[in-house]
Amino acid sequence: MSNEDYYRLLGVSREAAAAEIKKAYRKLARKYHPDVNPGDKHAEERFKKISEAYDVLSDPKKREVYDAYGTYSDSFRGGAGGQAPGVDFAGFDFSGFGGSGFSDIFSQFFHGNARTAAPKRGEDLEYQVSMGFYEALKGLQTRITYARRETCQTCHGKGQSSEGRSRECALCHGSGRVTQMKGRMKFTTTCSQCGGSGRAGKACGTCQGEGRVSITDNLEIKIPPGVQTGSRIRFAGKGDAGVQGAPAGDLYIVATVGSHPFFERTGDNIYCKVPITLTEAALGAKIEVPTVDGRAMLKIPQGTQHGQKFRLRERGFPSLRAATRGDQFVEVKVVLPRIADERSKEILRELARLNPEDPRQDLFNF
Repeated sequence: MSNEDYYRLLGVSREAAAAEIKKAYRKLARKYHPDVNPGDKHAEERFKKISEAYDVLSDPKKREVYDAYGTYSDSFRGGAGGQAPGVDFAGFDFSGFGGSGFSDIFSQFFHGNARTAAPKRGEDLEYQVSMGFYEALKGLQTRITYARRETCQTCHGKGQSSEGRSRECALCHGSGRVTQMKGRMKFTTTCSQCGGSGRAGKACGTCQGEGRVSITDNLEIKIPPGVQTGSRIRFAGKGDAGVQGAPAGDLYIVATVGSHPFFERTGDNIYCKVPITLTEAALGAKIEVPTVDGRAMLKIPQGTQHGQKFRLRERGFPSLRAATRGDQFVEVKVVLPRIADERSKEILRELARLNPEDPRQDLFNF
């Protein structure tokens, strides 16, 4: 995890509500997404950082830990009163640490303790899926191939070979836990020698003692209708396997949706521009307009002005939040005819004589 200020990365305050954080992330994701900036390493790195920041700040539990300690990692989640897993703070005396915070104290004890194999939830994974405009509209079912870590089948996640496991661990004397002192501070952790099993043994030759092995997995995924660029779909338990029997992480599918040559999408709504003739605008008409579901009839009222917008209800994208659809907004563009003959010109002059109103007269009444 990065040490950068996640709030600053997303451009929001520390008191920002979840909706504000989500809105800021979507705006930045559209700006820095690799598909929008092909070959731009800076934009790609920026996108990774804002995705990391959103992953933490959008999760209330992760955000609570981040706000408390200024950092977040799946290997340290904190707990009630800031207690870390596997640490007993009963009877602690912090007088010898001056003004040091919990994060400083933790770094003193746990930095570099690579051999500790306490139960730890598996890491969450992300997978980018590019999809077309209509695939996002209708939903997509596809198969993906991705790399993850699964529990080692040789040692069943223990990290140790079955050879010699009848011997009691010499460090923890079979308890799987060790108690240490740091000045006047007493704490208990998982035994680093046996990984908490209480029994001595050699490291598993398949996983080299980690308890997990890397594999390439195939997964059939279903992406619901209505996703847009930056949408994250969670597949619980499909991330990396946990350590020492802890739950597996999740897999997040991050969608990238292509554009359309005619329709423009904003949220769940769709916008388009349709030309109409001068007579259709002046006299009114019923015209056919394209929609994502096919053709639809649109009534043009008499006296319609250039740039006027009309709404076709529930002709937009399905909503991910409710069982509704967005709307389609049609902006009309009045196209003037090309006047080449004298008869047409005379008709327009007669029209001007019958309708002498000056559309600019209010421009000077101030």
